[in-house]
Amino acid sequence: MATLDLSNQRILVTGGAGFLGRQVIEQLCTAGAKREKITVPRSRDYDLRSLEACQQVVQQQDIVIHLAAHVGGIGLNRDKPAELFYDNLMMGTQLIHTAYQAGVQKFVCVGTICAYPKFTPVPFKEDDLWNGYPEETNAPYGVAKKALLVQLQAYRQQYGFNGIYLLPVNLYGPEDNFDPKSSHVIPALIRKVHEAQQKGEKQLPVWGDGSPTREFLYSTDAARGIVMGTQFYNDIEPVNLGTGEEISIRNLIELICDLMKFEGEIIWETDKPNGQPRRCLDIERAEQAFGFTAEVGFKEGLENTINWYRQHAT
Repeated sequence: MATLDLSNQRILVTGGAGFLGRQVIEQLCTAGAKREKITVPRSRDYDLRSLEACQQVVQQQDIVIHLAAHVGGIGLNRDKPAELFYDNLMMGTQLIHTAYQAGVQKFVCVGTICAYPKFTPVPFKEDDLWNGYPEETNAPYGVAKKALLVQLQAYRQQYGFNGIYLLPVNLYGPEDNFDPKSSHVIPALIRKVHEAQQKGEKQLPVWGDGSPTREFLYSTDAARGIVMGTQFYNDIEPVNLGTGEEISIRNLIELICDLMKFEGEIIWETDKPNGQPRRCLDIERAEQAFGFTAEVGFKEGLENTINWYRQHAT
């Protein structure tokens, strides 16, 4: 397995100031990258939906790791499908094209498991990616990100451009987005339980019926997987990053309530959407291709996330 020496590489990390991005930068440095050679374009300075901004940020870069995304939970997906499709497609497509034009050596694209078909057999294998349409609420986001895989494969075929595509499962961890308007399920539930405790409430309303299953990957594990892919993987096939462990939303909220010592009643709002019925990845390819396996146990990761939130909740 040929190793990409990161010590002399100029690396652009889009979304590098975000929840996952900060962890990726730490893992890059741990793997030998020089912090002063890592560039993080900020959205206030560069609107990556603009071709000109993409052309500017890729200049003089050896590696581009594309993490920037307009993303959120079921609520945001339902309210802003057009924005999610347009923003994610334009950012990714133009970055890939300008990186190729600028002579970037390697492009690492971080996709989404929202790209998988709604009824993908569990565990999701990478070869199932095209066997159906994604779950309706997150299809615009998922399809936009999946188009970037097609682009990278086409650019490899026609131009020999080295682009790889990684598919991390749902992420969680300290510093996650806890905004109720756009957060994903774990931070949303932690905040909801915390606020119920602060107000002395004895009931906790939760969307859906608790039946869907999800898989969660701790942010430092995800970042390590992305950096390992950057160092060791140079193939055309997409690669899942996950734990291979599945938990139902019902069991998840019970675990969070237990860890946070909330003893009230959970009220299932069955008129609200459930999202995709099951989600769990086949993680064999990542282990075989570049030796990645997750290290942080789920309960430990949840405790770390809860503790961080309680320390920073206003």
